[in-house]
Amino acid sequence: MLVLLLPFVGWAQDIRNSESYANGQMLYEDFCMLCHMANGKGVPKAFPPLANSDYLKDIKATVNSIKYGLNGPIVVNGIKYNRVMAPMGLDDQEVADVTNYILNTWGNRHNQRITKQMVEKLTKKE
Repeated sequence: MLVLLLPFVGWAQDIRNSESYANGQMLYEDFCMLCHMANGKGVPKAFPPLANSDYLKDIKATVNSIKYGLNGPIVVNGIKYNRVMAPMGLDDQEVADVTNYILNTWGNRHNQRITKQMVEKLTKKE
C-alpha cells in the first residue's frame, strides 16, 4: 500500500512547490479568501467550502466557476447554495494557478496540474 502512495505523495509535494501553486495562493488570498475563508471552509449556508469539497471533482465546473463566476443553485457536500459569485476577471493562467492551489490545499489532492491550455479548452464557449 505504501508503494502505491509514493507517486501520489511526490506529486502533491511537487505541485505545492511550484510557481503555479504559489501564484494561486496569492490570487486566492486576493480574490477568494473573503468568502471562502483562509481555511477553505467557507461560511455555512452562505459560501460553500472548498476544503474537502465534492464540487471540485468536476474540473470543468470548477474551472468555469472560477473564470466566469456562478449564478444559481449548486450543491456542495450535500448542502444547497444559491448565491452569486461574480467573475473575478482572471486570465487563463491565473485561473489555472488558483485552481491548482484550491485543488491541492485543505486536504484536497488532484493528480493533474491544471494548465493555461486546459483552462482555454475547458472554458471554450460552444
